[in-house]
Amino acid sequence: MSKILLLEDDYLLSQTLIGLLREAGFEVAHAQDGEEALSLSYDTIFDLYLFDINVPLLNGIDVLKLLRDNDDKTPAFFISAYKDIQTITKAFEGACDDYIKKPFDFDELVVRIKAHIHKHNPTIVYGAMRYDLLSKRIYIDDKEMDLGIVEKAIFDLLMRNMSQTLDKEMFFDVMEKPSDIALRVHLSKLKQRFALNITNIKGIGYRLEKI
Repeated sequence: MSKILLLEDDYLLSQTLIGLLREAGFEVAHAQDGEEALSLSYDTIFDLYLFDINVPLLNGIDVLKLLRDNDDKTPAFFISAYKDIQTITKAFEGACDDYIKKPFDFDELVVRIKAHIHKHNPTIVYGAMRYDLLSKRIYIDDKEMDLGIVEKAIFDLLMRNMSQTLDKEMFFDVMEKPSDIALRVHLSKLKQRFALNITNIKGIGYRLEKI
């Protein structure tokens, strides 16, 4: 489930948007001012920012500028009542990805968001599983699956190098206490949980086969 950070101080509009976005299948975190939005962005990886401009403490454009200055490349949409070319220009100079003028059509907003997330979040589909390469999130039937740090790193290596034989030393590099036995245990757990077709290349390493 893709995660959206909504920055909007209008109560009625924010509640409408939250309901609409959740109904469309998104997970939504809500901030009412710029500082709260920054705090939430540091705690969670989001798939898209949806920011109003005229909000308390820090306006939406300044929030996005701070995020971009910290190398945050998360796609960002502005929703704003400002229609003057100066504000729109400033928004795009701050590296927003889209600018939607209020009032707007809710269905169109959802279509734009879905299209943008799909375009910028490359995924690998493996059987019933979907792996988001940017956020490193794993989904089965749109339910996010949790993994420990080591197993997630091993999983990522396999998915990014599908059909390639990986030397076991590559796996050892991401393990806290590397050993052949520990690696086999981790791989066995991943095979059982995600129905991965992993081949042991004797004396060399392992390979995730396509299905």
